[in-house]
Amino acid sequence: MIVAVLCYINLLNYMDRFTVAVFISSYMVLAPIFGYLGDRYHRKRLLCLGIAFWSAVTLGSSFIPKERFWLLLVTRGLVGVGEASYSTIAPTIIADLFVSDQRSRMLAFFYFAIPVGSGLGYIVGSKVKDLAEDWHWALRVTPALGVVAVVLLVTVLREPPRGAVERHSDSPLRYTSWAADVRALSRNLIFGLITCVTGFLGVGAGVEISKRLRRTNPRADPLVCAAGLLGSAPFLFLALVCAQGSSVATYVFIFIGETLLSLNWAIVADILLYVVVPTRRSTAESFQIVMSHLLGDAGSPYLIGVISDRIQRGRPPSYLLEFHSLQYALMLSAFAGVLGGGFFLATALFIQGDRKRAELSTQGLLPEETEPEERIVVPKRGRSTKVPVSSVLI
Repeated sequence: MIVAVLCYINLLNYMDRFTVAVFISSYMVLAPIFGYLGDRYHRKRLLCLGIAFWSAVTLGSSFIPKERFWLLLVTRGLVGVGEASYSTIAPTIIADLFVSDQRSRMLAFFYFAIPVGSGLGYIVGSKVKDLAEDWHWALRVTPALGVVAVVLLVTVLREPPRGAVERHSDSPLRYTSWAADVRALSRNLIFGLITCVTGFLGVGAGVEISKRLRRTNPRADPLVCAAGLLGSAPFLFLALVCAQGSSVATYVFIFIGETLLSLNWAIVADILLYVVVPTRRSTAESFQIVMSHLLGDAGSPYLIGVISDRIQRGRPPSYLLEFHSLQYALMLSAFAGVLGGGFFLATALFIQGDRKRAELSTQGLLPEETEPEERIVVPKRGRSTKVPVSSVLI
């Protein structure tokens, strides 16, 4: 029940995030602060305060007149308070309730709220705005659901002791200073730093390469995406193969592989927008977010864990076996990259026609598609036949 409540709040989190998303600055600044508080103080109270504040600010932002647009930006920025409190604390509660496979399953359930909430944010925001004929009402849905979330937190959530399911003694955990925490964590952050740098380089390079190739090849966008995925696969595979022998080689291959992976991020968003007419773009964005997360980060950690567990089954446990089982399971990512590259190559065959149809439809030069009506054809001559009464009535 606790995981279900936390999943529900995560759903609201991403619904609100993708209604009007300008909170990221405060979110980045406040996340480390709530990380510090979440490791030292009562997490349930922090969650309740954060979500209550987030709901109040979101509701208040819906009453701001258009002359005070700057105030809307400020209030949407303050939404980061609630976002930071929840995103940093909720997973730690799940970690203190479950271990091993159960923890993986519960986290997978928890993170499924990312694609669902993201998609609902676009859909609900768009539809509520259309029904009310006022975009302010799109910001009044999640605060009401946020009140429900606070009530559920108060009545259902029982905060577990930190590390309770992982310790074998009742001795209290020893807390260290925040500076000591940061020093200890910095030794594990090399992969995160590589991801940040390669993401920056890959996105910029992908856009620039695609822009230059478009001058000579109208299929440049999907071809660049295909090249990035297909090119990243061997480097990611080599990174896993070299993991046991050389950490330096592993990080080099990861750097190259992640840079190539990142080539498609901005291009995919551009493709989605120019092959869809303006009146359907929000819905298209929602489907793209749902499918990308559903087939990607929402379920993939659990899938990798399942494969790793299957490899270990029936064998004597050892550190080396755990290492190799995860190594083999992660190799699936390289093959997924090849599959994705193949789909982008297939996309290149249709991209021109789809883009042209969207442009003509937007300009009013292409008649809107309508659903074909079923018609009953009555022959002028020929043999008689039995016709269902329902068809005659229709």
